[in-house]
Amino acid sequence: MTRPGWVRVDCHLHTVDSGDAVTTIDDLAEQVQRNRLDVICVTDHNLTRAAVAAAERGIGARVIVGEEIRTKHGDLIGLFLTERIPYVLPLADVTGLIRAQGGLIYLPHPFDSGRSSLGAVAGRLCREGLADVVEVFNAKVEDQALNRQAADLARRYGLPGAAGSDAHDPEGIGAAYLEMPDFDGPTAFLAALPQAVITGEYRPHAIRYARWG
Repeated sequence: MTRPGWVRVDCHLHTVDSGDAVTTIDDLAEQVQRNRLDVICVTDHNLTRAAVAAAERGIGARVIVGEEIRTKHGDLIGLFLTERIPYVLPLADVTGLIRAQGGLIYLPHPFDSGRSSLGAVAGRLCREGLADVVEVFNAKVEDQALNRQAADLARRYGLPGAAGSDAHDPEGIGAAYLEMPDFDGPTAFLAALPQAVITGEYRPHAIRYARWG
């Protein structure tokens, strides 16, 4: 049971709007209750429409509007967004647009070569002050050495770590989450992250592409 004044947060998950996921907003409402999540970051690929819809409708958990944005160097996530960011822009433009709308720059699965990850560029972003949060546990990363490498990156640059299920189906939601002091907005989120406790497990069942037929 989450301690008083703390919340359970899944920092990275997807809906059908991502194009490679099957989770609907109804599924989100069911799964946040089942997994006792208080906050979810909906981070669809290159879109914010479903995140906004879930926040407006109310699903039993607070919704942070996010977007996993494709760049030629790999994917990064903007959190606490107020506007969608195009995916065709250079990396420097993307980070600038996230910051311009008061959002946070979150580096997802930075070293997973099986996906569109930033790899060595992640270190440059951290070094140049262009990253706010590093995802140090991603539930779809099978090789835990890669999650540990992400945690080492966060420590090297004094950045807070976070965790997300990266769920593309309902059953994956809540596979990784943070328990942390409650917060109101991006500044308070960053301030509370160093106290966060990570819970996570690898979920190999999570499918990457929707099945047809």
